[in-house]
Amino acid sequence: MQEENELREWLEQVRSGALPRRRFLAQATGLGLSLPMAAVLLGSAGLAGAAEPAYKPTKRGGGGPLKLLLWQGPTLLNPHFATGTKDEEGSHIFYEALARYDVDGNLVPVLAAEVPNKENGGISADGKSVTWKLKKGVTWHDGQPFTADDVVFNWRYATDPAVGAITSGHYLGLKLEKVDALTVRVLFDKPSPFWPRTANVQLIPQHLFSAYMGAKSREAPGNLKPVGTGPYKFVDFRPGDSVRGVLNPSYHRANKPFFDSVEVKGGGDAVSAARAVLQTGEYDYAWNLLVEDEILKRLENGGKGRVVFAAGGSTEALFLNYADPNTEIDGERSSAKSHHPLFSDPAVRQAMGLLIDRAGIQNFIFGRAAIATPNFINNPQRFRSSNLKAEFSLEKANEVLDAAGYKRGADGIREKGGKKLKFLFQTSINAPRQKVQAIIKQACQKAGIELELKSVVGSVFFSSDVANLDTYGKFYADMQMYLTSQGQPDPEPHMRRFVSWEIASKSNKWLGQNLGRWRSDEFDKAYREAEVEMDPVKRAALFIRMNDMIGRDGYVAPLLNRQSVSGLAHKLVAPLTGWEVDMSTLADWYRDS
Repeated sequence: MQEENELREWLEQVRSGALPRRRFLAQATGLGLSLPMAAVLLGSAGLAGAAEPAYKPTKRGGGGPLKLLLWQGPTLLNPHFATGTKDEEGSHIFYEALARYDVDGNLVPVLAAEVPNKENGGISADGKSVTWKLKKGVTWHDGQPFTADDVVFNWRYATDPAVGAITSGHYLGLKLEKVDALTVRVLFDKPSPFWPRTANVQLIPQHLFSAYMGAKSREAPGNLKPVGTGPYKFVDFRPGDSVRGVLNPSYHRANKPFFDSVEVKGGGDAVSAARAVLQTGEYDYAWNLLVEDEILKRLENGGKGRVVFAAGGSTEALFLNYADPNTEIDGERSSAKSHHPLFSDPAVRQAMGLLIDRAGIQNFIFGRAAIATPNFINNPQRFRSSNLKAEFSLEKANEVLDAAGYKRGADGIREKGGKKLKFLFQTSINAPRQKVQAIIKQACQKAGIELELKSVVGSVFFSSDVANLDTYGKFYADMQMYLTSQGQPDPEPHMRRFVSWEIASKSNKWLGQNLGRWRSDEFDKAYREAEVEMDPVKRAALFIRMNDMIGRDGYVAPLLNRQSVSGLAHKLVAPLTGWEVDMSTLADWYRDS
């Protein structure tokens, strides 16, 4: 209560001019808030400072080509179907959202004229509605005006069950209504402390997608040939290989973009991408450099570029399948109606948790790019639990399995009731991930558990292709490992990955966010409470409790709080943030003289 009173007093001092904004941020972080959360408090009170990054160019264009490497190339360009970060990045070249988050966690208007707050009347006193005023004069790439009708359409599109949009979760428990041509009101069915939930959803044009609602959604030409409002207009797309765009001469922001064209090249791997920017200078930017830190340090000595780290809430985690991947029910494997025959035993899950050397994985593979953690929520600090401890112990793992009755056979593999502890462990193809797999496999062998390792090309593993059997959405394996991005300072969407109504299944085209099929009535109840809890302290406590439920049940084993790691050419200025995909700031990129 004392901390809450101090924060309120300081906010009033900022409002009166007695306390500089920068000093408030320093004092708030001293109370235990992260910098992004402190900035969000300022924004909610209508006191956020100018968040736009410094931008030097004085005219649009003239910067030549911008060459980008996404070693996992985009496979489609409709943001509502973007199951992986690669597809979000690709679509963000052309599409924009109402707002985005900057490095400090501030909401910055993009298609909105301003960010709603209580001071400008945008946020209602009861927390049940938010009014967005749209920017004037914005047009789609084909010249059609961007209006409130487009914003409302995206809500209707994403919430149509037959569309199967990955973004549907952003629109749960709300509806949108048009106030006038440039004003939209978001109406929540109950008080919503996380009111910006739709703010950074990329928007598609109604006039091109309205004919492709429901079951026809996958047939829309715009899925592969986007027409957006962004800084670049579509030229060409080869799924998994390349995306090309050219400067949008009618872009709604003055003197932007700087570059005349943009080309995204997919394929290859993270090491070759890092080398192409840091050592040879062939490209200007390399995405998601999931590379051992020692290799990155050597490549930086090439003198052509530098590695940039952006902190956020991304978590690399190991997921144990709650369902049975080898039994088919109603034509569906890993069905929510099934239960894993071995992981349903808490002793097996506990042993698996004890066989993960998080500290070793951090120190010998990721270095500067990650911090070992037992938590799924790691930032902002007020949501981070101190209740879970990561422990690596071969001795304890063996003791747990012995006590549970799993005996070693002649081949050294433990079994009980005729069921051997043999598991298929899959992830995407990437050198650090394969090394993590090898580390966990070696520890498991010493405990009498056999792991079969499977690695899938990233463009396939993270694909939304409903016909592909190797996607992480289908989860036709016993265990899988990947990175989850929090995306926003508020953890509400991050934790939606574990609610029962988001379980990926055949009925939702495997686009539900709960890929592990884990479910808990207690978790669902806590999540519903957090959705409407307006007291920030009580709400933080609910998310900490949810984090602890996941960690203690053992189906999810968080490994690392990973920073976003990118490679930039030395003179490339790119304001990257760990709270958004990199391409969300593409209009602000330029090459310094």
